Amino acid sequence: MSRKICVITSGRADYGLLRGVMRGINNDSDLKLQVIAAGSHLSMGLGATYTTIEADGFVIDKKVPSITGDDSSLGIAQSMGLAIAGFADALASLSPDIVLVLGDRYEIFSAAAAALVARMPVAHIHGGELTLGAYDDALRHCITKMSHLHFVATESYKQRVIQLGESPEAVFMVGGLGVDSILQEPPLSRTELEAALDFTLGHRNLLITFHPTTLSAESATEQISQLLTALDRLSDTHFIFTTPNADNGGGEILHQLEEFTQGKTHCKIYHYLGQQRYYACLRHCDAIVGNSSSGILEAPSFKIPTVNIGTRQEGRLRAGSIIDCEATADSIGAALELAYSQKFQSQLKEVKNPYGEGGATPKIVEVLRDYPLHNITSKQFFDWDSI
Repeated sequence: MSRKICVITSGRADYGLLRGVMRGINNDSDLKLQVIAAGSHLSMGLGATYTTIEADGFVIDKKVPSITGDDSSLGIAQSMGLAIAGFADALASLSPDIVLVLGDRYEIFSAAAAALVARMPVAHIHGGELTLGAYDDALRHCITKMSHLHFVATESYKQRVIQLGESPEAVFMVGGLGVDSILQEPPLSRTELEAALDFTLGHRNLLITFHPTTLSAESATEQISQLLTALDRLSDTHFIFTTPNADNGGGEILHQLEEFTQGKTHCKIYHYLGQQRYYACLRHCDAIVGNSSSGILEAPSFKIPTVNIGTRQEGRLRAGSIIDCEATADSIGAALELAYSQKFQSQLKEVKNPYGEGGATPKIVEVLRDYPLHNITSKQFFDWDSI
């Protein structure tokens, strides 16, 4: 009988990384794929991206609504409660052998919590990382403690998961899934990208992806205002904006982006680019600007600069293409100037992505298929001192 693997995806970002693993599961005769779509996938205002999952040929077995429409702290907490109840029902109905989750979103925390109390094994991808500027950091480590199999991106992240008390035998260093995703997408030419975006690229082009920094003392309103002020000072530059996550302050960021782009032909907002168009933007833009994990995990593979704003990604391993700056217009402007400088540009050809060169997908699928599940939910705390 095929082992049932239930993949939970909460939005465009984790789905883009999980899609290859989902295909690998589908193509393995010893595995049966189940899919639960939740979070922003189900929001019309955020692109209703569950349709992309279906367009890719996957069947969504269950949908778990988990966004209240209120991105205040109270609203996010209420969304988490809604999500736990929804995941509990969905998992009880599907009865998977393994629940597969990725990352650190509050929806994913809710899914892991529901699986934990149902005594269902949880496999977690991209644990052990640090993002000290967001409460996602704490959620990620909580997900690690609720999980039973761990697929990590680097050796140092493997050591951190073990440090959290997880058995070394259950922690697999597979590399970053973002690198796999890049290799799996056919590249688009500049002309093909312009057609796919319905947008004309300029002499200079920047990909802008900015999310709320949920532990920052500065408001999302002030931070996005500073970024837009810096961008407005640039000449002969076109901007491709992605929309923010459904976190505290995400609505205000989107509102300011809409005001900034109103009536302008050199910039455009996209609710969902998809992996192929997103990676094509990284390939054909001069730099990525903002505070997204993709600027740290994936952009180095394209050997372009990342202007990383503020503290949201503080703690992650960095390639030499990352330029950190404060969330002020002057600091962002200085970082952009450095990114375009001849000296920095000449260094990019030597950049290596610390998250590997690909190959994570088949390693994950193999473990999901072959790892013994007997008594897997009865974990023992592994003492770091015993290494």
